[in-house]
Amino acid sequence: MSKRLRFFLRHLIASIIIALLVIILVFLIWYPAPLATAVGVTQIFLMLLIIDVIVGPLLGLLVYKEAKKTLKFDLGIIIFIQITALLYGIYSIEQGRPAWLIFYADRFELVRKNDILLEKIDQAQPQFQHVSWGKPRFATVKLAVSGQQSQNDMFTEIIGGISLAQQPERYVELVQAKTYIQQRALPLKKLEQYNPKAEVEKEIANYPKADAWLPLKANALDMVVLINRDKAEIIKIVDLRPWS
Repeated sequence: MSKRLRFFLRHLIASIIIALLVIILVFLIWYPAPLATAVGVTQIFLMLLIIDVIVGPLLGLLVYKEAKKTLKFDLGIIIFIQITALLYGIYSIEQGRPAWLIFYADRFELVRKNDILLEKIDQAQPQFQHVSWGKPRFATVKLAVSGQQSQNDMFTEIIGGISLAQQPERYVELVQAKTYIQQRALPLKKLEQYNPKAEVEKEIANYPKADAWLPLKANALDMVVLINRDKAEIIKIVDLRPWS
């Protein structure tokens, strides 16, 4: 086997191994299923990864000529560009990952890391001042304590397009919303109004403890949060539609 082909295969194998590690990081930790679909990152990320994995080794194969004086420099440039593109892609994916799943009013809202408003982050409780490096966490929001604050919240959301779910200074532990979750929870049968009956039955069959659900509002595709009503316990997020 020629040195040129050996270099190509090593480059390709190394690129594939790195790609697999990145896939594990993205789809098992930052965007656990089905949140990658809810955020709409899957196709973009896989396209970026495929281009990075394939184009880098192919460019190395094209420029590899043993007698070439600038061979090491040329290969170094290709690998540098490949690594830089991958790191930039990972950074962009990390910034847009789901950070919080916030119960608000009658639904959950998926809040991405780059959607969080940080102006008053120092007023947030310590556990809400930082985004976890792992999976997104659940919380709820502290409701308005006066009519004026309620009006301000409504004005901010309607006019400014800023939801309470984006304001960590208003976050409190999800357990504080137990009564509201139990009151707002919907019967599983209602999912059949928005999804084929067979799909609903297939999904809920995997989660026998689930007996109710709430909508999950996301930026790309809204989904469903299965819960146990008695405990107000989150069971699983599933890829079903919560409305038409």
